[in-house]
Amino acid sequence: MALKALDIFKLTPKKNCKDCGFPTCMAFCMKVASGACEIDKCPHMAQEALDKLSEATAPLMKTFKIGAGQAQYDLGGETVLFRHEKTLVNRNRFAVEFCDFMTEDEINFKLENIKAVNYVRIGEEMKVEIAALRYNSNKESYLNLINKVKESNLALAYMIICEDAQVAKEAKELLKGENPIVYGANKDNYKEMVEVVKNDKLVLGVKASSLEELYSTTEAIQALGYKELLLDATGETIKDTFTNTVQIRRISLKEQDRTFGYPSLVFANKLAKEDSNMEVALSSMFTVKYGSIIVLDYINYAKALPLFALRQNIYTDPQRPMRVETKLYPINNPDENSPVLVTVDFALTYFIIAGEIERSKVPVWLAIPDAGGYSVLTAWAAGKFGGSSIANFIKESGVAEKTKNRDLIIPGKVAVLKGDIEDNLPGWNVIIGTEESMEVPKFLREYKANKESAMA
Repeated sequence: MALKALDIFKLTPKKNCKDCGFPTCMAFCMKVASGACEIDKCPHMAQEALDKLSEATAPLMKTFKIGAGQAQYDLGGETVLFRHEKTLVNRNRFAVEFCDFMTEDEINFKLENIKAVNYVRIGEEMKVEIAALRYNSNKESYLNLINKVKESNLALAYMIICEDAQVAKEAKELLKGENPIVYGANKDNYKEMVEVVKNDKLVLGVKASSLEELYSTTEAIQALGYKELLLDATGETIKDTFTNTVQIRRISLKEQDRTFGYPSLVFANKLAKEDSNMEVALSSMFTVKYGSIIVLDYINYAKALPLFALRQNIYTDPQRPMRVETKLYPINNPDENSPVLVTVDFALTYFIIAGEIERSKVPVWLAIPDAGGYSVLTAWAAGKFGGSSIANFIKESGVAEKTKNRDLIIPGKVAVLKGDIEDNLPGWNVIIGTEESMEVPKFLREYKANKESAMA
């Protein structure tokens, strides 16, 4: 249980010196208890008290790092169950599973897919983050598999899936410096598995046949003094797994029980039983509820697009809208005769409008000025999307050098800006576009037809 303000107050030096920035020690302790201030803000706190309080006032869910270099990721640290309560902290990560009985071609197929699915959406790189390496029975093949995946030079974190402590130790040595997860501790072997990971302080994955067994095994590992854990919530059925993920998160955050205060692991590939569509559906569900690592059989664009977009939406601060880069975007291979269409930098608006322009097949230069990340009407009402700002962006973007066409199409909902833009952009013809995005393809096709007819 987290300490209350009075518990913290009993351990403070009670100098009331205001060095921490608060008028009294009790005011400081209340802030610490609420999570709004760190305990080390008090410069007079004894180290022994700091050590005790730091653990007690830490987030109820443990935070740790896995991987190394460009493939280093934070897991855990969540403080709420729902995104609307407070921003979620560390997004879940997707893993692809390999195993020791796979053929060379099967391994290469998965590696090539991982390599191919790597793109940037709204400034974030979308890719598989973890290689889950499962040991079944053939140690030589398993160690060769690890070497092959490592030699692929893909920026991946690693998860060793192995319940044999000796084999796990050898696998760990092959991945020295990579900070891998070692998964495979259970009620029978947890002491041996703790020995494998404790010197390197690696994350230890814990599995069990039931939630009750998982709780007792986790308690036993904690009693050994090891608290870098990842809890496998995967049950025999989808229903069991969903129940496990929710219960682990609720027991940790609502009941404030640190025994379950760790990130969760879900083997979506096991539950899907080789059904690719089911794997995507399950991965989507456990992205929401509450898989910190979700293991897939393999990745391709059909799987990646919905999963990565969903994750990005959920793990974005709802009070800070997603924005695309403010620049000129060529769509449908525009040339010197193509018109310019302008809209805001709110990511959702951009993707909708860009998609409708692509559907029209009409070449267009899409201009995205800085509109504060708001939608069209909100940006206009806030003074972020006005005649002068649009005109200045058109001048500075260099679009006049890319096209001889001087038609500038603006959203129909801000038709009132037409005169102001024309005053600030001499020589440009401002055209009022559609009010709804679905009307954009028809509008652009008619625009193109009228232009060609006028030139004939």
